[in-house]
Amino acid sequence: MINEVRAHHPGFLFIAEAYWDLEWALQQQGFDYCYDKRLYDRVLHGAAEQTRLHLLADLAYQQRLVRFTENHDEQRAAKAFGQRAPVAAVTALTQTGLRLVHHGQLTGATVHLPVFLGRQPDQPVDQSATVFYGDLLAVLADPALRSGIWQLCERSGWDDNESHRGVLAWTWTGAQRWLIVVNLDDETAAAMIRTPWTELNGASCILTDPTHHVTYNRSGDDLANGLFVELAGGDWHVFRVDPLDDASHRHPGVPQVVRL
Repeated sequence: MINEVRAHHPGFLFIAEAYWDLEWALQQQGFDYCYDKRLYDRVLHGAAEQTRLHLLADLAYQQRLVRFTENHDEQRAAKAFGQRAPVAAVTALTQTGLRLVHHGQLTGATVHLPVFLGRQPDQPVDQSATVFYGDLLAVLADPALRSGIWQLCERSGWDDNESHRGVLAWTWTGAQRWLIVVNLDDETAAAMIRTPWTELNGASCILTDPTHHVTYNRSGDDLANGLFVELAGGDWHVFRVDPLDDASHRHPGVPQVVRL
């Protein structure tokens, strides 16, 4: 059927609602994308190490997965994840693949509607959710997060501090560099993050997080060899990384809070 449809409509997109670990098989049979229920479940339960293992899967496979924290079958993200809804959204929507945002998610809707119901109750708008998703979608509009190179970062800790296991990090490299770091644990966690940007050795860099409206100065050596990051439980950073001589590209209106 897929071949027959494509013979007449080459641009038709096939997406499978795969909930039974059949994603790879369905991709091989011609589906363009499959739901990534495995990522959803692991982020929902704060399973950082299992999430990291999932993100080590073959990149060609990951590029054909649908990342989401809410759809018509699942509970509303604001209700399922609670206060962790923002870090869950950052984790899912900054991955490679296809990004799915459900109707009502951007305003923090909490009532789960049966898919066959043609009406819905009035729900108050969560202004904090609207602001958060506005900032995140502005980041996701950068072509580097669609056509750039995605890579999972190495992270490590210390003999007397294993909290780094709750931290995950990855980069996007294109015309712009982005570093995303999340803490999926409920407790504060610290880690050393190594990015693939060895070309930044010897440079000074500005790290700007448009979702938290903060800016840091850091050396390129730290980014390449080990950047210290400490995050509260359920917190995150979405850093745009600019070499200091390219600082003119900072987002307007972002306060320059420099922490050495």
